[in-house]
Formats: sequence, C-alpha cells, structure tokens
Amino acid sequence: MNDIVSLLKESGAMLEGHFLLSSGRHGDKYIQCAKLMQYPGKAATALEHIVKAIKADIDTGKLKADAVAGPAMGGIIVAYELARQLGLPAIFTERDDNNIMCLRRGFEIKPGSFVIIAEDVVTTGKSSGECASALKTQGANIAALACIADRRQPLNESSSLEDLPWPFYSAIRIEAQNWTPEDCDLCKKGIPLIKPGSRKV
Repeated sequence: MNDIVSLLKESGAMLEGHFLLSSGRHGDKYIQCAKLMQYPGKAATALEHIVKAIKADIDTGKLKADAVAGPAMGGIIVAYELARQLGLPAIFTERDDNNIMCLRRGFEIKPGSFVIIAEDVVTTGKSSGECASALKTQGANIAALACIADRRQPLNESSSLEDLPWPFYSAIRIEAQNWTPEDCDLCKKGIPLIKPGSRKV
C-alpha cells in the first residue's frame, strides 16, 4: 500500500482541496489517476497487486474472466493495463448523445462472457453500475470490479463499507471525507469548489 501511495504522490495524482467528485458529492481529496497512468511503468506497478489477486482467484475457480471493460474516461487506461497483464482483451463504455453509458466504436461482447469492470477510483460505484448496465444489455456477466483507489465512505461511523454486488479488488484504500452538496463542510467554510473530473453532473 505504501508503494501505491508513493506512486500517487510521485506522479502528482493525490490532490487535497475542495473537489466536485464524479459521483456528484464533494470531497476533500481527489485522486487524479490520469497523472499516474501517464507513466506506463508506474501504471503497471500500481496494478500488479490486483493482477496477482485476480489470477489467484481465476486459478482456484473463484473467478472467470473473458475481457476487461472500463467506463470512459477514467477507466480506459486502467482497463487496458489490467487486461494487458491478464492477457485479456480490453474495451470501454462511453456516453452517447443522451448521456447514457453504452458500447460504441464496434465493441462487442459475446453473450455469456464474464467481464471485469476496471476503474481508476471508486467512490459510490455509480460509473461502475452504469458500465455494468451497458455490458449486461449485451448479455455479459459482470465478473468483478477492480480499481486503483477505493475511496468509498462507511454507511455510518460504526458500520463497514457499503457492499458492492461483485467481487472487488483495489490497489489502495483512501480515507477521505465526502459529502452531499447540501451537507458539505467545505462549502460552509466558503472554500472554492474545483471540478477536476470528466463526467457532466
């Protein structure tokens, strides 16, 4: 984990401030994985732990995987590198003119295929869910969700993180505050909001 933190800091990917997250929530930290993924060597290293865990589960029969898919934009390079190390094809979903996540560019999924969704950062799982919906319309099975940074919040102070509907693999767990816009402590303090992500919210 310390190695991943070092990679994020070395590449300038770990930011602190007041950010509009892709989920629509506000946060005090932002992981701009694009700054990490611009370095192929660092990208490969960041995903090695995930690849090892996935391969182990495939070898024991716990997991099946035929392809890796990433939601645009943040998941594209992550999906490519994860697929490269696993020896699988990589595709991505993107938004159409109606802002609906779908498969385009001639990408096809064979019905019954098992697909791993790859993300840069998971906060609420919204993008992953939209990607999953697009894949399922093509007859795919969602095998797992993998990401570089897991920044999900506990449901409350005494509970565990909210369960995801698939096996979950992450390189690092990031402890960071995030709020609904109505309850944002940073908004109340008058700290300017920055929108570094790509999704229209």
